[in-house]
Amino acid sequence: MSAAPAVAASGFWWARDDLGYRDGRLCLAGRDLAALASTAPGPLHVYSEARVQANLARLQAALAQTDLPTRVYYAMKANRFEPLLQSLARAGRCGVDVCSPAEMERALACGFAAADISFTGTAVSNRDLDRLLAQPDLTINCDSVGQIRRIGERAPGRAIGVRVNPERGTGYAGAEKLTYAGEAATKFGIYRQQWPEALAMAKAHGLSITSLHFHVGCGYLTRELDAWDAAVGAGLAFLDDLPDVRTVNVGGGLGLPHRAGDAPLDLSRWAAILARRFADRGVTVAVEPGDYLVKDAGVLLLRVVEVERKRDVTFVSVDGGFNLAPEPAYYGLPCEPVACAPRSFDLSTWRPVTVAGNINEALDVWAADHPMPELCEGDAIALINAGGYGAAMSSNHCMRGDFTEMLLPA
Repeated sequence: MSAAPAVAASGFWWARDDLGYRDGRLCLAGRDLAALASTAPGPLHVYSEARVQANLARLQAALAQTDLPTRVYYAMKANRFEPLLQSLARAGRCGVDVCSPAEMERALACGFAAADISFTGTAVSNRDLDRLLAQPDLTINCDSVGQIRRIGERAPGRAIGVRVNPERGTGYAGAEKLTYAGEAATKFGIYRQQWPEALAMAKAHGLSITSLHFHVGCGYLTRELDAWDAAVGAGLAFLDDLPDVRTVNVGGGLGLPHRAGDAPLDLSRWAAILARRFADRGVTVAVEPGDYLVKDAGVLLLRVVEVERKRDVTFVSVDGGFNLAPEPAYYGLPCEPVACAPRSFDLSTWRPVTVAGNINEALDVWAADHPMPELCEGDAIALINAGGYGAAMSSNHCMRGDFTEMLLPA
């Protein structure tokens, strides 16, 4: 890395060993992102296999600190790109969590065994159940009393999991839309008031409850760990009524920094909570990260279409909109725009701009009042933290849904 860029890069909160400027060019996993952008006809999602593996290894090392039997299921709703799934299946270090029959079938096609797949979904139709129950080794976490009944009618005597709602939760910065359980009723899981009915329904059909599941929120960091601790305790209160449970799945939601000032999740403290809560419980602790494994492993590369000042705002328009990575617009979790080949690393010359997409909607703004170097038509920019809930949540709104995906091999 040249001297000037190295000095400048040290001030970027998002920079790390495998993501930063090298000789004035933004690189991910040793690859020049501006050069990669030039190989695609339009927007390009790029993922680093090595970063995904490193994130998984870091998480598993933290779980090993608990001295408990543990299991990781990758939440594939975060990113279902087949080469990525195939990479995880080949490595054999985790299972996969799915939330639809189609996701289950993709996981199977990519090399995961049914016994390594956990299903957790809402509003599960009878059509869905028929496809899911075709895999007897699949773990199905029932989200409602009605789902328990309908499984019992189709597969009496089957082992099932139950998803409960502990009425305690947390998410990134306490955001309401990222909190799955709390004071307000949500659609997720079986509440304590329904619990006797759920147990009776399972017993009536001879169903054995071997797995307990709860997921209380998304994107939590160290500042939210006290609330997450309380939610885990509330979820475990259901375990006393389930003598056959072998696995307790505490869900996903482990977050990562999105803004300057966000500190990374303290995994040692997170693991210490699990060790304390599960001491002497005699169960396997499962966790199902999605974002934590893939979000910071990916970027979305876009091209500048034009730069134009309108009133007192300089707009940088790019060739991809919020429909290609909807989470910033839906949940307020930003994907920060970064220039792939800045003309200057003198940060005093950078000026605030608004980076806007090509969708004819007012919310199609990637960043407002965001300092960036001089940009010109044709320049490439990278939206960081686009590896999770980007392509997987994309739509064809305004018929601008075309993009390409690429996995950089480790």
